Amino acid sequence: MKVIPGEIKTAMLHGYLLGAIAPRPICFASTVDRDGNPNLSPFSFFNVFGAKPPILIFSPARRVRDNTIKHTLENVIATNEVVINVVNYNMVQQMSLSSCEYPKGVDEFEKAGFTKVASDFVNPFRVKESPVQLECKVLKVLETGSEGGAGNLVICEVICMHIDDNVLDAEGKIDPHKIDLVARMGADHYCRASGSAIFDVAKPSLMLGIGIDSLPGSVRNSNILTGNHLGILGNSPIIPDRDAVHDKRIAGILDLYKNDPVSRTEGLHRYAKSMIETGDIEKAWQALLADPIIG
Repeated sequence: MKVIPGEIKTAMLHGYLLGAIAPRPICFASTVDRDGNPNLSPFSFFNVFGAKPPILIFSPARRVRDNTIKHTLENVIATNEVVINVVNYNMVQQMSLSSCEYPKGVDEFEKAGFTKVASDFVNPFRVKESPVQLECKVLKVLETGSEGGAGNLVICEVICMHIDDNVLDAEGKIDPHKIDLVARMGADHYCRASGSAIFDVAKPSLMLGIGIDSLPGSVRNSNILTGNHLGILGNSPIIPDRDAVHDKRIAGILDLYKNDPVSRTEGLHRYAKSMIETGDIEKAWQALLADPIIG
């Protein structure tokens, strides 16, 4: 399938983009108008873009159906202030309720049942139920177009960050399981970033990984190892020396399939796969390098 923007309706393109560019973190933006009336609305065109200075950008896009703009955008242009609250699982349904297009002047804090907390440096309120609240000054609003669906990049500098101590681990870092964030997918779909959904990927070796292209051909073309397994092996700074086999499991595979090279390679690769998945990369390499076809 090929999609060329301009050849399909904007609403359909919007759906494809949101389904493909996901999951997206949620900016739960609290603003006030010039008269101090509060507004609260979620946006999933959002991310962090620097730490010094700490910059966040979110986009209240122009409505596709009628090309109108949102109260949040009006307020940040008028006041240059916003509080960005993150959204966790415990508040996702209330957050969704606040996205109803209530008339201007209606307090979404009250409609969605959230608790206002006074900010330290800006006028918009913080959402007490949010585990992290970021008080921001708006540096610039960059319009990307004038038609329905166009973005308005609200570029913010964080001037104060409030973190609920209950989401911190023993080292004072944010624990992903405790903060239990949610993210936006396409259509009505969300995802929950905790539990089995969270996994670790080791950062690339500072010594530079050898790369998948440098793996032995039989490993690179394995029918057992996936691209993820090869990526982990390719992160090794060197291919280890081929030592004598001391592992009983490897020795057993070599003995069992000594006259069947195809089954021997598959057995060694399956064992290497299990070792990679348990984090024992050294043992995985031992299994792979024990295969006589590697030479």
